[in-house]
Order: sequence, then structure tokens, then C-alpha cells
Amino acid sequence: MSNEPAPLSVPLPTVSHMLNMLINRIRSAARRVHYPRMVPTSAQGEQAALVALLCERPNGLNWRQLTELILQNGSADETRKHLIDDVLFPAEDWSDRLRIAADDVAAWERQGLEILAITDERYPARVRDIQEAPPLLFARGLRVENDVAVSVVGSRKASPRGLQMSKAIAEALVSMEVTVVAGLAAGIDTAAHRTALTGGGRTVAVIGTGINQSYPATNRALQERIAGEGLVLSQFWPDSPPQRHNFPMRNAVMSGYGIATVVVEAGEHSGARSQARMAVHHGRPVILTDLVVARTEWARQLQSAPDVYVAASVDDVRVIVSELLKRPAAVSEALSQIAV
Repeated sequence: MSNEPAPLSVPLPTVSHMLNMLINRIRSAARRVHYPRMVPTSAQGEQAALVALLCERPNGLNWRQLTELILQNGSADETRKHLIDDVLFPAEDWSDRLRIAADDVAAWERQGLEILAITDERYPARVRDIQEAPPLLFARGLRVENDVAVSVVGSRKASPRGLQMSKAIAEALVSMEVTVVAGLAAGIDTAAHRTALTGGGRTVAVIGTGINQSYPATNRALQERIAGEGLVLSQFWPDSPPQRHNFPMRNAVMSGYGIATVVVEAGEHSGARSQARMAVHHGRPVILTDLVVARTEWARQLQSAPDVYVAASVDDVRVIVSELLKRPAAVSEALSQIAV
């Protein structure tokens, strides 16, 4: 009798899960319709208008509400015209704010930052698909259009087995030419980033601070290396310090960027748990290691959700990701049948 494990079955999503993906695609397609008129005069002009609008926060709107309005109106400047009364907020006042914002944008560019407004075609398309898509992303490094990536997340205080698994999973992804995404945190994230770089692969760090900051400080050199060989992304103002509420927001972007999330090791109240739940909400597959399932109640509950898989080994992860990489054509065909 063979001792080899039975091959894992990675089916297409359920109908309800497919409908969720269809909704995301419709939302994304509706946003793309605006592209020809999204950037009014120049990328810099739209960036400045967006920065000014986010600083002004007219009518007390939060960034998510403003983002949706900007996408609906096609540009930040058009949104400003709909939101700000020229009598209560004279045009010259807006011009002053726009000038200040333009100076900020120019200063950030001199620092070597790339500024990606959500109205810009350079903005990562998968991130734009999610409800939590930030209005601005700041980038250092090399962007890759339609980057095929998988998030590797887990505990900051990782066990030896967790660290070993993180490294092995990152090695497997690199061998499959899949980008390794992580959050530059200590523990699992750091192991995944370092392994990807050492193996000559691509890695993307989505950080929970401004892009000019480093957290933890011990990862400053690693962050610089990733900026030189991969990509660092932040949705926060460039000099923003770490704050507790930043990290769930960062996790949403990580979930959106990748085609799937692998949770290597995590506690009951970890950020990895938050990202796994977000990924399910975003219609992204989640791979839980048997380690995290054995140790946490939330993982045991989540494993019954659609498109959530449990991997007992790195080979299991490889099989699942391999099947997910084949999925887009099959899902597109299934979605086209649903849409008819």
C-alpha cells in the first residue's frame, strides 16, 4: 500500500462565493469605465487634488466614503466640486490648499516615493476591487502589473516550527514564480521576506506605518532591501508612526493584493486572524496550516467557510496554490455563465 497522501482537491468556489467574486468584478469594471476621464490634467494634478481633499475632509466624510465618491465622480477635483460650496469655501481657498498639496506631492517624489491615487491606472487592480481600498498608496521599488502574489502571515512571536514553515512556504512560492507578500512584522513575516530575497524571488512588504518609517526598527535594513529588490507599499502619510488601528487596515490591503492568504501560525487575537476573515470577505482563498487550526478556535471555525483549506505540509500548500493559479480561466467561464 502506498504511503503517499491522497491528492488535495481544490474545487471551484461555491455558487455564493462565485457571486461574491462577480460583484467584485462588476465593481472593478464600473471603476475602470471612468479611467479615460479620471486624471484631469496630469497624474501630479490628480494626486494634489486628492491629497487636498483628504486633508479637508468636507462634510466630515471619512476616507472610505471619499474614496467611493471619487470613484463615482471620476476624479478628486470633480468630487470637490460636488462637495464644497464655493460660497462657504471660496475658490481661492481651495487653490491655496491645492498649492500646499502640490508642494507635498513634489516633496514626496523628491524622496523617491511613487504616489498611486486610486484613480490612477498604476494602482494595483486587485486592491482597487476591495471595499477597503485606500485612496492613496505610497510605493518604493518595482511595481509589477497584475502581480501574482500570495500573502504569508502569522505570529510575531513565532515558534521554531512556525518559522521553519514560513521559510519553506516562501521557498515553495518563489519556486513557482509567485510573489511573497507579508507585512514586515517580526516573526513569520520577516522569515517569509528574507527567504524570498535569499532565493532570488520577489517580495512585497505592505507596512502599517508611513513609508518613511520602519516598524519594527530592527527591520529597517530589511525594508530598504525590499525597496531595492521588490516593493514596499503603505497607505498612510509618509511620516506616520505606527498606531494600533493601522494594522487591520494594512491587512485588508495585503488580502486585496494577493490571490490568496496563507496563515502559518497565529494566536486567538492576532492580525493574521483579521486578515484571514477579510480574505474570505474579499472572495480570496485562505490556506490555514494544521498548526494554526490545532491551536486556535477561530481557525477551526473558519475552516468550514467557502474556499478555506487546511494544509498539513508545505507540499499541501504547493498543491493548493498550483490549483489556484489554474483557476482564473475556469472561474471566468463559470462567471460568464452566471452573468448570462
